[in-house]
Amino acid sequence: MAKTSSVEKNKRRIKLSKKYANKRMALKMTINNKELPLEERFKAGLKLAELPRNSSPVRIRNRCEVSGRPRGYYRKLKLSRIALRELGNFGQIPGLVKSSW
Repeated sequence: MAKTSSVEKNKRRIKLSKKYANKRMALKMTINNKELPLEERFKAGLKLAELPRNSSPVRIRNRCEVSGRPRGYYRKLKLSRIALRELGNFGQIPGLVKSSW
């Protein structure tokens, strides 16, 4: 089980990212628009820098829904490899069978 503080920190980052998503997108569109004057684009860059760091989607870490583990994460199932194996052994994941030969 991952540290509770790490999991909660990641949840705050997800919430902030959703809150500022539209604002960040608008500022980035302004910055990347080559037709606008350089001063306006520069001001948009400064406004983007003023936004909270944790509002950037890049700072979000994929974590297991069950254990909070950050490594060995399967995106499709939102589980770590360890949680996937445990749930698979108990037959709680449809279509997943333990390999044997």
